[in-house]
Amino acid sequence: MSEYLLEMRNIVKEFGGVRALNGIDIKLKRGECAGLCGENGAGKSTLMKVLSAVYPHGTWDGEIIWDGKPLQAQSIRETEAAGIVIIHQELMLVPELSVAENIFLGNEITLPGGRMDYAAMNRRAEELLKELNINDVNVVLPVKQYGGGHQQLIEIAKALNKNARLLILDEPSSSLTANEIKVLLNIIHSLKAKGVTCVYISHKLDEVADICDTIITIRDGQHIATTPMSEMNIDRIIAQMVGREMTQLYPQREHTPGEVIFEARNVTCYDVDNPERKRVDDISFKLRRGEILGIAGLVGAGRTELVSAIFGAYPGDYQAEVWYNGQKLDTGSPMKSIRNGLAMVPEDRKHHGIVPDLGVGYNMTLSVLKDFSRATRIDQEAELATIRQEIKAVKLKTSSPFLPITGLSGGNQQKAVLSKMLLTKPKILILDEPTRGVDVGAKFEIYQLMFDLAKQGMSIIMVSSELAEVLGISDRVLVIGEGKLRGDFVNDNLSQETVLAAALDQAH
Repeated sequence: MSEYLLEMRNIVKEFGGVRALNGIDIKLKRGECAGLCGENGAGKSTLMKVLSAVYPHGTWDGEIIWDGKPLQAQSIRETEAAGIVIIHQELMLVPELSVAENIFLGNEITLPGGRMDYAAMNRRAEELLKELNINDVNVVLPVKQYGGGHQQLIEIAKALNKNARLLILDEPSSSLTANEIKVLLNIIHSLKAKGVTCVYISHKLDEVADICDTIITIRDGQHIATTPMSEMNIDRIIAQMVGREMTQLYPQREHTPGEVIFEARNVTCYDVDNPERKRVDDISFKLRRGEILGIAGLVGAGRTELVSAIFGAYPGDYQAEVWYNGQKLDTGSPMKSIRNGLAMVPEDRKHHGIVPDLGVGYNMTLSVLKDFSRATRIDQEAELATIRQEIKAVKLKTSSPFLPITGLSGGNQQKAVLSKMLLTKPKILILDEPTRGVDVGAKFEIYQLMFDLAKQGMSIIMVSSELAEVLGISDRVLVIGEGKLRGDFVNDNLSQETVLAAALDQAH
């Protein structure tokens, strides 16, 4: 019996002549948890897609040895049958189906004659959730009744039902609260104890350090190092990922905000499903020219609802008065807001930021197509020149402006969405979770861009769940809790404790 459960040897994968993976070797032992680290576009997801046969055997070079034997899978069904299960960053659940139906999707238990054995599936689903210490989920209710954290855990239950021997988790905590992350990490600890091997892909390096035994670092499609976590710390992981020491995670900035130019008054949002409940309760604030205003608060505090209402994109009933330079603006819809100098980069890139079927460049120019329209046609030469200029300005990595945007890493997709909004030349830029699912290097570039824009006089409102980011970037911080404004602090050596205390309404 081989010492290793999995060996990937000299894996090479090309897309249109561009090498995404260039001779990667990795080895995993039974019950080991390996952190797969690398910047966006380093090749992490591509490598895992090779392993799970999203890219079938024959579309890449090299070999995979699974449990001592060559694995030449042609489909995900084959790799799952072998015990390799991947949980993607974008959850693959069907919202309308029940929790149990989702867990058994494709592996249903049937009665003689082919009818579904719902009683058996519900029983087994409850057992699986119990194994994961999840006791507050009703398995007959539709999955859409549960939030992101529970859905992530339901995905894990689904993987266990497939008898996973190797579980690949791709950015599993990007939309979880701190408590949900704790539950997730505890579950991974207990899976390891049962002998399940895990590959954990995350930009949250404190999580990687907590649960991983080994760190596998890849950079630009090449294997850089495999190191025991006992010899590593977070700074060393970052240095391996980016090939340089990131001594300063937040770029140094020298700028002083100007006069107050923008005001949001009496913003109130009502819950879409329960109009009696206020998600945002009468919040007002001001913004200076060239100021970066951070909005902090716990998940569910109402931050996204607040900025969506200001931009005219909140789906439920709301009231909001928006003033710019002493004049009241009509921001009744995103289109009107854009015309009035506001732009917003939404939190959910996949659903609200990109058009998946379009190329990178065409995604970028969507907001300003009128600039290129000549009578009845689009001046493609002028459009392409703008696209190339923008790709350079935001340091976007793509082999071609015509590549479908879904072929880019998360960080590069985010830069394309950012670029799309910047082309509208906004005076006020709203960024909702601008670095979610983005690696350290791309984060640094996004921060740099924000500082450059602020220096040029653009005012920026940034919502972020990462307190360190809010404090590293903002000139001023608004703290929101349960839909109310709980604090407005100038960021002069402001501490995380002060912000958290305000968010939890523990301010003394």
